[in-house]
Amino acid sequence: MNRAELVERYRALPLPTTKDEHWRFTDLAGFDPDAWTANGAAEIASAPSLLDLDVAGVAEVGEAGIEIQGAPKGIRFERLTDDHEFLYSLVGWDEKFAAHNAAMWEHGLLVHVPRGVVLEKPLYVRIANSVNGGSLFWRLLVVAEPESRFSVIEEYTSASPELEGYSNAAVEIVVKDAAKVEYVSVQNLSLGTWHFASHHARVERDAELDWVAAGFGSGKGKIRIQNDLAGSGATSRVTGAYFADGTQHLDYDTFQEHMAPNTTSDFAFKGALRDKARAVWRGMIRVEEGAQKTNAYQENRNLLLSKTAHADSIPGLEILANDVRCTHGATLGQVDRELLFYLMTRGLNRAEAERVIVRGFFQDVLDRVELEPVRAALAAALEARIPQV
Repeated sequence: MNRAELVERYRALPLPTTKDEHWRFTDLAGFDPDAWTANGAAEIASAPSLLDLDVAGVAEVGEAGIEIQGAPKGIRFERLTDDHEFLYSLVGWDEKFAAHNAAMWEHGLLVHVPRGVVLEKPLYVRIANSVNGGSLFWRLLVVAEPESRFSVIEEYTSASPELEGYSNAAVEIVVKDAAKVEYVSVQNLSLGTWHFASHHARVERDAELDWVAAGFGSGKGKIRIQNDLAGSGATSRVTGAYFADGTQHLDYDTFQEHMAPNTTSDFAFKGALRDKARAVWRGMIRVEEGAQKTNAYQENRNLLLSKTAHADSIPGLEILANDVRCTHGATLGQVDRELLFYLMTRGLNRAEAERVIVRGFFQDVLDRVELEPVRAALAAALEARIPQV
């Protein structure tokens, strides 16, 4: 489709409502994606970052465009064009927000690493909303050729905590035979930002994808995460950590698609909520016919730090093969009052005690993060959300 056809496709699709099963707990009443000004800024604005990293290459993205610095030799770390063979192969235009992205994106990045190339340092991309009342449409395409190995870190942020905006992202990741990709996506947008994203990966024979999804910001929206285990021996691991307070509403929709035999997926999401915050997690494991010896796991655990916080967890299984191991789990609980009391009797005030409890709650998912600077930054960001007394 050309851009004009994509615009028509977007307009033809209805805005989701709570009558749609996947949007049952996320109400978009009052939100109009067409009410925000499209892109438009004089220059790429500076914005705060949670991460301090030693990297191989940097791409700074904003409404004004994209600036790329220090791209390593031998790889393609460059502006994405709309004629790439893998573009739209995973995230197309079959739902409202993906179609809006396909129709409107201007600034995108291609990361293409050739066969056998190993990058010791990660590639870093920062996407910063800076126009109050504006929209930013962003697209990332990652292609890992066979036996390559590298890390991509993507951070969404806002130039100001008071900024109001609309963020729409689409990420496609192709991991070819025996390659390994570490992909980190950290969302720390302003609380006045609506954020919608579709992240979809295809993992081929004996390839490995290690994915970290962290959510701290935005006021409302939905993030879709899908992994296709498309080749025998493919492995994917997705680690999610989020913290919401105030009236934030975070929604994660995950899908593990096992399409080949002898594949493994492991999705683990943990979140802490306080005040009147709300989180939704919906997970689905699907095992296709012939995908024997599948080993799949999904879990979602939520820690409520106030009586008015709320979380919904909806795990699901759809299994069409007969020799598989698929399990899931979901829990929801308040802070252990006895543990809180014990820590406070040892000289900690309530905020300090809650920090200890939050660190312990998230420790097992933090231990899954391979990149130490990312692990440390996420731990600090999670603990920082507990207010001082």
